[in-house]
Amino acid sequence: MLNTSKAFSSFSVDDLHKAREFYSHKLGLKVSESPEGLELHLGGEAEIFIYPKPNHKPATFTVLNFVVDDIDAAVDELNQTGVRFEKSEGEIKTDDKGIHRNGGPTIAWFKDPAGNILSVLEDDKG
Repeated sequence: MLNTSKAFSSFSVDDLHKAREFYSHKLGLKVSESPEGLELHLGGEAEIFIYPKPNHKPATFTVLNFVVDDIDAAVDELNQTGVRFEKSEGEIKTDDKGIHRNGGPTIAWFKDPAGNILSVLEDDKG
């Protein structure tokens, strides 16, 4: 039954207007609005639903990953739109650009205006 069902992911934000601005202008995604929230239209016909929640608490995990061919180029381009990447030390150390390059995928994390964690990660199959 579910193996042929269309599926989508969703997460909450505290301000739909800020979310729309961020996802459409800073990330350059196609965003449509409905009375219930926002729909992000991604490659491969994937869709993500973003809904308002007055008592929103940001997820403590990555809610959305964007696979890119060149992570350095993606980070540079997103920096130019005002996206700021998280920097960390310790086990999951990032470089000056905010990219984690050893031990798992080459990945860089950033947050949306509601504090949800997103990432760009390099496609190592290409």
